[in-house]
Amino acid sequence: MKSLADEWKHIRGSKWIIIIFAAPLIAAVFFGLMFSRNQLSETPVVVMDEDHSSYSRQLIEEINASQYMKVTNVFANRLSPDTLLANEKAVAVIFLPEGIEQRKDQGLPSSIGVWMDNTMPSSLSGIRPAIQEIITTENMTLAVSRLAQTGMDIESAKALVSPLSQVQRMLYNPNSSYIGTMVIGFVNIIILMLTTGAAGAIAPRLRQEGKLISEGSSPFQLWIRVLPYVILSTCSSLLSYGMLKQVGHMRFEAAPYVFIIPLLLYSMALCLLAMLLGYSVQNVSRVGARMSLILYPSFLVTGIQLTPLAFPTFFQVTAWGLPMNWLNRMIRGMAFRHGELTFYSVELGACILIIGLASLGIGLFLRRESQVLTSTLEAKAV
Repeated sequence: MKSLADEWKHIRGSKWIIIIFAAPLIAAVFFGLMFSRNQLSETPVVVMDEDHSSYSRQLIEEINASQYMKVTNVFANRLSPDTLLANEKAVAVIFLPEGIEQRKDQGLPSSIGVWMDNTMPSSLSGIRPAIQEIITTENMTLAVSRLAQTGMDIESAKALVSPLSQVQRMLYNPNSSYIGTMVIGFVNIIILMLTTGAAGAIAPRLRQEGKLISEGSSPFQLWIRVLPYVILSTCSSLLSYGMLKQVGHMRFEAAPYVFIIPLLLYSMALCLLAMLLGYSVQNVSRVGARMSLILYPSFLVTGIQLTPLAFPTFFQVTAWGLPMNWLNRMIRGMAFRHGELTFYSVELGACILIIGLASLGIGLFLRRESQVLTSTLEAKAV
């Protein structure tokens, strides 16, 4: 317990205990507010209307009535989309060709042109389905009207034109909120960066202070030193998630007293893995470079910005050794889907396995260093 008290003393004397709470909370507030309006609405579009008919004006009104689009300008003549999209005053150009009303009255098909600026694909997320919905509704309305004119009743006409309809429901994240994906990922990365930097520096710092071997060759003396970082990073994570729930309205259905179990296991696995990777570093100032072996893969392949299913099998398997991979899966499962703790025995077991393997590696490194030091002292004595 002397080692634990010594580590708490070291933490109290540093600014880390303030930073581990302040930095994630600031990030949660900043990104939570920044992405609170994640669902794009009334995205600016322009229309080129060559028909100048009542039907084309009706279509323009339907486009403008959509919650996802706002018609900012209507041009009577054909212009280059490069000109209209050049200054980002609009993200799409909709072209209504000449004769569209006449062809409708004759029962002939027409094509509506849509040019979309895909330099920022996220700005088009609502436009595509909105335009498709308008066209589908318009086609069905016209077809049912023509069939009704032949004497067919409305219900039979609808059944003939559209015998199947789609009913869908988006579960767990119906608004495609960035708060529960990208934002919480950023917050977790900040906590990971601070935690690994501190835990990874324990062994090099003790070696420089001459305490690494002097306290004994038992790995428990070294292992117990990560407990303060585990507890503080767990508390910081819970506070940050609570802030995201309040500021960014993030969905979080798991009870905090239940979710603290996977958080503790994750933090323990992360700290011990960082200690293992940082053990052989001779200078504390170089620990950060070694921790990039955890930081960058955790950001790229654990499902923060892109689902792991989009990666080749090799990268999916590589992510198994990263504690954040299992944390993200438990967040999506327990916090977002409201799954029970018992559903995630694989994820919890993976964290326990990382804890065990990292502890074994630390013990082997410590024993080897102790043996080398003993041999050196015996050689000097002779």
